Amino acid sequence: MKIGFVGTGVMGTGIVNNFLKAGHDVTVYSRTKSKAQPLIDNGASWGDTPAAVTSGQDFVFTMVGYPKDVEDVYMGENGIFSTATPDQVLIEMTTSTPSLAIKLGHYADEHNLKIIDAPVSGGDVGAKNATLTIMVGGTDAGFQQALPVLNQIGQQVKRFGDYGSGQHTKMANQIMIAGTMTGLTEMLVYAKAAKLDLSEVLDTLSSGAADNWSMDNYVPRILKQDYTPGFFAKHFLKDLRITLDEADKMDIPLPATEKAKELYEQLVDEEKLGNDGTQALVKLWWS
Repeated sequence: MKIGFVGTGVMGTGIVNNFLKAGHDVTVYSRTKSKAQPLIDNGASWGDTPAAVTSGQDFVFTMVGYPKDVEDVYMGENGIFSTATPDQVLIEMTTSTPSLAIKLGHYADEHNLKIIDAPVSGGDVGAKNATLTIMVGGTDAGFQQALPVLNQIGQQVKRFGDYGSGQHTKMANQIMIAGTMTGLTEMLVYAKAAKLDLSEVLDTLSSGAADNWSMDNYVPRILKQDYTPGFFAKHFLKDLRITLDEADKMDIPLPATEKAKELYEQLVDEEKLGNDGTQALVKLWWS
């Protein structure tokens, strides 16, 4: 298959490498070409614009930073919609706002195009190992056409409804992640203050009811003082802000998620550590 991919960050790089391993013809675009160079070296082609990456492909994926980036990539000058055709499926994997997913979906409907919102969970490990969880919103026709290629990068792929429902599901995911990240951070702070062996604490807790994905994947990195991003702290803060905005629209209070947002605001906005991974939250207590 011929695949276009816009966005070659930590997650996008892992996904594209898996498509290349599967033998697909992949064309990539990133605002900074140097970020895409390792993929080009691995066999990907380069497109000068999102429009160029879209032309002639079977599937076009996007995985960029923020909702504004998504809108620019699709609807801006030399954007994806300018060259997209009805036979393609456009697959928007950025964690973005449900309202933007609906806007893009309605534009696609009006122009006889197919698009699905398909945010993911699983971090850099899931992207590298093709074990992502993919949460889809959009038409069933678009989903069914995209399903074979999504199954090549995800171990759990599910459609939840019309445009925006994939993004709403990702917000539910981020609410849960917010709790596990604050929990694992405070667990480490407490255990260290109690002068416990942190490696032994991790081994013990990971075999009991406290076990969770974040603890298993991020605590070992913290113990090695590895704060490289499996997922950027600045992007997680963006997700929490979207989540709370959507909750406000539905008139539901999420006090624990609000507290997590405040802590990540301190990490990102005050400590200027937004380019660290989410596990850097512990730096608010540990220098």
